[in-house]
Amino acid sequence: MSVLLALDSSTEHMALALVGQGHAAFVDADGGAQASQRMVPDAMALLAEAGIALPALSAIAFGQGPGAFTGLRTACSVAQGLAFGAGKPVLALDSLMLVAEDARLQLAGPDQDSAKPTTTPPGWDLWVAMDARMGQAYAGRYRWEGQAWTVLDAPMLIDPAPLQALWRERPAACFAGTALLALGLDTGAARRIEHTRSRARALGSLAAQAWAQGLAQDPSQALPLYVRDKVAQTTAEREAAKAASPAGA
Repeated sequence: MSVLLALDSSTEHMALALVGQGHAAFVDADGGAQASQRMVPDAMALLAEAGIALPALSAIAFGQGPGAFTGLRTACSVAQGLAFGAGKPVLALDSLMLVAEDARLQLAGPDQDSAKPTTTPPGWDLWVAMDARMGQAYAGRYRWEGQAWTVLDAPMLIDPAPLQALWRERPAACFAGTALLALGLDTGAARRIEHTRSRARALGSLAAQAWAQGLAQDPSQALPLYVRDKVAQTTAEREAAKAASPAGA
């Protein structure tokens, strides 16, 4: 039976999970700049508390993005370093799919064990939209197939207006993510899940799905997924955005 360590710092929160062989331990903590300092010690503490040595792991999973540049590099480099040291493969996880999995677990009920099947029907579609700052969203559309997710629209960086147009063309049963509130996005009568309950629990569940699908790869192939090529607006762009906003009018 597999034992998986999973790491994610693609948002301002850090999530760690250790799942398998009767173990299920999760850490949801502040991320950002703290993630680079805390991730390795907290991961080693999870292993020590479970009495599991690093070489006993089956694989090390990480949230590859999209998300914050520094956070993606932190999770990727830590996972890659640990995997090389232990001689284990890595599992690169879609960070937007992580939000989809959390939404699925939330709808299953407050006490849902991620290792057990839920009542989510196969063919259930969900859009994820995460606040990407600068008035944009990281978005993707996913379908639950009963045992794992399928990507219908790959992660993208998109402005609110074209995203709303996409949603009208390709509706879904549920919409999840921080951009729903941050960008004031309209989802009509569809179900909305604006906040995650436990990124760590969803991370562990997603890692187990990826392992079952045979998605492990050599750690040399571990790379972050960037969908943005700039991290800040120019002064002119900030002034233009301010002038265009109701507050700047």
